[in-house]
Amino acid sequence: MSEKIVISPTSRQEGHAELVMDVDDEGIVTKGRYFSITPVRGLEKIVTGKVPETAPVIVQRICGVCPIPHTLASVEAMDDSLGIEIPKAARQLRELLLAAHDINSHAIHQFLIAADIVPADLMVTAINSVSEIRKNAQYVVDMVGGEGIHPSDVRIGGMARNISELARKRLYARLRALKPKLDDHVELIIGLVADKGFPEGLGVTNAPSLATHQLYGDRTKFDLDRFTEIMPETWYDDPEVGKRACTTIPLYDGLNVEVGPRARAEVFHGFKGKGVVAQHVARALEMKTALSKAIDILGELDTSAPVMADYDVTGTNKLGVGAIEGPRGMDVHMAQVANGKTQFYSALVPTTWNIPTMGPAIEGFHHDFGPHVIRAYDPCLSCATHVIVVDDEDRSIIKNEMVRI
Repeated sequence: MSEKIVISPTSRQEGHAELVMDVDDEGIVTKGRYFSITPVRGLEKIVTGKVPETAPVIVQRICGVCPIPHTLASVEAMDDSLGIEIPKAARQLRELLLAAHDINSHAIHQFLIAADIVPADLMVTAINSVSEIRKNAQYVVDMVGGEGIHPSDVRIGGMARNISELARKRLYARLRALKPKLDDHVELIIGLVADKGFPEGLGVTNAPSLATHQLYGDRTKFDLDRFTEIMPETWYDDPEVGKRACTTIPLYDGLNVEVGPRARAEVFHGFKGKGVVAQHVARALEMKTALSKAIDILGELDTSAPVMADYDVTGTNKLGVGAIEGPRGMDVHMAQVANGKTQFYSALVPTTWNIPTMGPAIEGFHHDFGPHVIRAYDPCLSCATHVIVVDDEDRSIIKNEMVRI
């Protein structure tokens, strides 16, 4: 006899979501549906009609966990719409900022899943390791971005300023000193995941991987002609879920996809394996890749080079695309500028891509493992909300629609 189990909200993630599982007599999930119940804030609407420089400042506030990818995706979209080629040093600083943020964000996620994988006798060791990694990575974000949470120095056309030579040397030395500690941390996390003994195949799906770059992002690798976006009631087989879900369903070649560290590792490094264990391992290994990239940039950066391009803010109504590989996956922002104002803005954030993939990923295993599968993707729900749901006094749903239409 089939039973429905609902977890609302799911825990240890940003924002609010619901997990609905149909289970059989043995508690095995036969159907999984994961969807956002986070209220919409309409930031895409807020920036429309305003000068382009407003957009990065507003949309970086989509999320306090991942403001760096949203800032970068926004300025990249504006750069593209306005036909700006940013200076080399500006690109290096943007890449450095994202690499440091990736390390910090991945460490935050490892703190959130600590209760899942860390035995009591190693909890203090693991948390201290996370704290050490975060402290150093966030220091880089502060120095390069201007602020740790909302990076004020990332601008359309490049960066507000270059860092000083003294700052470059200090950051370089600091990250070089961090490398052995981070290597030990990655080994610790991978070992703890292996020791947990998750069931073989847990979280494995047949969703294709989508990634544009191994670490930063490449708009030329995102083909708008292959992208479609549908309303949730078209996707979910449960009408009630479809009406309550607060995100659209983005598809690529008509399919739901997986984005994130594991997808990047597969696409660009030939990484083998799928599922919960592979997600955690790929995320940990990416911390090493990001640190190496940051060290390389700091070793090469010309601190006397210009970091801001001249540009005309008028715009030609070209649809600009910014594709940034954030900690949780591909973050695509689209912007259209004409007559000096933003005419259109849209954000397709990583968790939006992963939501339709996460639900089916829990199927075939006991429902107790459902939250483990969801957390493996490190979802961020506030970023993903695109749909407004309207109900009446008794909470009966009247309509839901894409908020930017």
